[in-house]
Amino acid sequence: MTEPSRVCLVVDDSRLVRKVARRILESRGFAVEEAEDGKVALESCQRHLPGCVLLDWNMPVMNGIEFLKALRSQFGPDEPPVLFCTTENDISFIEQAIEHGAQEFIMKPFDEEILVGKFTQVGLL
Repeated sequence: MTEPSRVCLVVDDSRLVRKVARRILESRGFAVEEAEDGKVALESCQRHLPGCVLLDWNMPVMNGIEFLKALRSQFGPDEPPVLFCTTENDISFIEQAIEHGAQEFIMKPFDEEILVGKFTQVGLL
């Protein structure tokens, strides 16, 4: 069984984005779980808290910021680390994400170098 700190929950309504992130993260030793929206992601966290979350902003049912607020209210301000991954590049989105407990912000589209760099920057790699 993979230790919880090496499990990354990838939350994105795009199957392609989840697949690309999975390939990159698994190549770096992470076990990857997937969720297609914030509600499914929150339910997953309630069952088994992952070591980190790669989180999209714009999703149906429950968006990324709603998920982040719920996650932080249930599990505290710091764990698990959350890296927002989105096309939203306005500074207000970045400020809102950090204010609500995200550790880092990744712009889409991303590649392996960008994703690995951000994970390294926050101490996950």
